[in-house]
Amino acid sequence: MPLVRIDIPAATSADDQSALADAVHGALVATFNVPLPDRFLTINRRAPGTMICSDEFLGIRHTDQVVFIEINCSFGRSVDMKKNFYARTAADIAATTSFKAEDVIINLIETARENWSFGNGLAQYAQ
Repeated sequence: MPLVRIDIPAATSADDQSALADAVHGALVATFNVPLPDRFLTINRRAPGTMICSDEFLGIRHTDQVVFIEINCSFGRSVDMKKNFYARTAADIAATTSFKAEDVIINLIETARENWSFGNGLAQYAQ
């Protein structure tokens, strides 16, 4: 049930945008045990100058082709699962798009399951 928000430079090609979405979802399926049809993503194209990222942080150099990925998901994944997700996502994005692994920045926001509604005004996971 992750909700993924991806920010990319406005000039990103349609092919890269599609491959980026596929890479993130594929990594969620492979490492977080997310069911294949559980796919909820938004992709936001950002004008030049509206994505601000340090040139270097924690020893990693970034370019102006950075990708910000924010994922809202439920609690319960181990630190190892998260590390595997980060690594898989960056590697798959680098392998299938023009973005570099160094430019993939990911943030997980964990929330309780009862904070979700998937339609009809119902709290499907509330107990």
